[in-house]
Amino acid sequence: MKEWFGKYILGLPPLASENGQDVDNLVIYVHWLMIALFIGWIIYFCYTVNRFRQSRNPKADYVGVRSHTSSLGVELAIVGIEAFLLIVIAVPLWAKAVDKFPAAKDSTVIQIVAQQYAWNARYAGPDGIFGKQEMKFVTPTDVFGADASDPNSKDDIQVLNDIHVPVNKPVIVYLSSKDVIHSLKIIAMRVCQDAIPGIRITVWFKPTQIGRYQINCAQLCGPGHAAMTGGFITVESQADYDKWIKAKSGKVDTFE
Repeated sequence: MKEWFGKYILGLPPLASENGQDVDNLVIYVHWLMIALFIGWIIYFCYTVNRFRQSRNPKADYVGVRSHTSSLGVELAIVGIEAFLLIVIAVPLWAKAVDKFPAAKDSTVIQIVAQQYAWNARYAGPDGIFGKQEMKFVTPTDVFGADASDPNSKDDIQVLNDIHVPVNKPVIVYLSSKDVIHSLKIIAMRVCQDAIPGIRITVWFKPTQIGRYQINCAQLCGPGHAAMTGGFITVESQADYDKWIKAKSGKVDTFE
């Protein structure tokens, strides 16, 4: 019932991550509450129009309702449901997202730097170790500031708008921005996180469906904001991901 309601009534987009199910559940429960309130108010309005119509009340009552006891139960019930959604579902969902990060050794770790109007991504390469980074090494073609003299940098990978991750394995993203505030939004993963210049923010998700999914910018970032939809994340098998990493080893794709 819940999945049917989300898909056919709310029109939720396809879900491709494990942690995204909790997000969908919250959206569905909130809409159920809104539907219940809508129906309740419609019934109340119809009752009011009929009960206090002119033919039944030719003379106005200037005193009105003297007691609010009858509505107290309804008000408390609504407050209780909203408290339940917040405390039992929303807060634990947020806590899980920000506090219970998977271990880096068991995850795919990616550095992403947003810019007008593209997504730069950096991988550690086949050795699994990121080369050193410093601000003094940042250039128009290297927004990550990789130290080329560090041996661990030799096989590091830098791609543009083409992110690959293996299926059924947590992905940890270290997110920042080169210029203005952007927002990394991967709808299929139910991920949305602001990218802020000078700050590295960590976000994670666990993809569960092989496929190619669009990356959007959810923050107005300039006149070309609407066109910042050229980024994609490809979820593939571990074997295909390993082949991609090997083929990309040491390569740098830059924004022209």
